[in-house]
Amino acid sequence: MATEEKETVPATAAAAAAAAAESVLADIQKKITDAFEVFDHECNKTVDVREIGTIIRSLGCCPSEGDLHDMLAEVEEEEPTGFIRLEKFLPMMTRVLMERRYRPIPEDVLLRAFEVLDQNKCGHLTKDELIKYMTEEGEPFTQEEMEEMLSAAVDPETNTVRYKDYISMMVVDEN
Repeated sequence: MATEEKETVPATAAAAAAAAAESVLADIQKKITDAFEVFDHECNKTVDVREIGTIIRSLGCCPSEGDLHDMLAEVEEEEPTGFIRLEKFLPMMTRVLMERRYRPIPEDVLLRAFEVLDQNKCGHLTKDELIKYMTEEGEPFTQEEMEEMLSAAVDPETNTVRYKDYISMMVVDEN
């Protein structure tokens, strides 16, 4: 009798682990599908290719433009239609989330980066400084990205970015 109990305990534990993994997978796929459907305006399981970056970022991933381009290449049709199908997007995005790729940069790292740019150590950057850094250094922002950032980051009264406030606003909750 004791031998039978020993054999069923590992089997039960393995079954529980498999059920938990399946539940996590189902939750991730539902989250992806829900995010995708927000942009599926025709309700035909397709979205405009230009929306994919927004969908991916809404899922807590922060790929570079190069990474995003690679992801699009993986899910685009052989004859590009300008639309991405859920059946192509779901497996790719599931892998990305399961592997925890493209995680956002931690708040303390963002703060250190802003502090390096803040040469006067005054706790803010001017709008012009921010534009210069974001369009001339590293992977430059597009005009649209810059306008979006400025609308969220710049205090209209002082025309500055109080970066500690901005960072706390843009940090993604990992839970």
